[in-house]
Amino acid sequence: MLTALDTQTALVLIDLQKGIATDGKAHPTETIIQNAARLKKAFHRAKRQVVVVHVEPIGAPASVVRSEKGNFPKDADGQKQAQENMQASGFFDLVDPIKPNSDDIRITKETWNAFYNTSLHEELQKRTITGIVLAGISTSIGVEGTARSANERGYNITFATDAMTDTVAAAHENSLTYIFPRIGELATTDEIIAQLPLASPNG
Repeated sequence: MLTALDTQTALVLIDLQKGIATDGKAHPTETIIQNAARLKKAFHRAKRQVVVVHVEPIGAPASVVRSEKGNFPKDADGQKQAQENMQASGFFDLVDPIKPNSDDIRITKETWNAFYNTSLHEELQKRTITGIVLAGISTSIGVEGTARSANERGYNITFATDAMTDTVAAAHENSLTYIFPRIGELATTDEIIAQLPLASPNG
């Protein structure tokens, strides 16, 4: 339940890029993107900070460790080829409604966590941000990974429950039911927009 948004709250959109915001998710990605875009528009109208995050993980230390479900090649040649293929396919490109405005912060991350090895915390601190609204894909990976780190840094977190989804429905529900209520508050897009100045639930 959303009790309040900090006066200095930023919207942080996670990995809404063409190679991730695809079919086969637990919820229709079109709806997720629409809600994220509504939040982005409302935050701009309210003169609040927007952060757009995308991931380029190939070649990062986390992408080359042994794992049972590794998605990326471990060798340098394979990584280079995979990077080129993904770039050519538009995998890393942000979906059009989420492309950042000139005043938005753009963060490129290499792991699940948008704070790790990026300037996100420093950029938020420069703007005296104390709270963040999180949305994006995937709930249990990029969103949760970022949320855990935000919690460790003392940010008040609001989760936009209808502006995030996961490849696995059970993983999405696990995050919303067991993890997120322990580190933040949950709300719909409409509920969040209603808390912003100069905004309306139909924004």
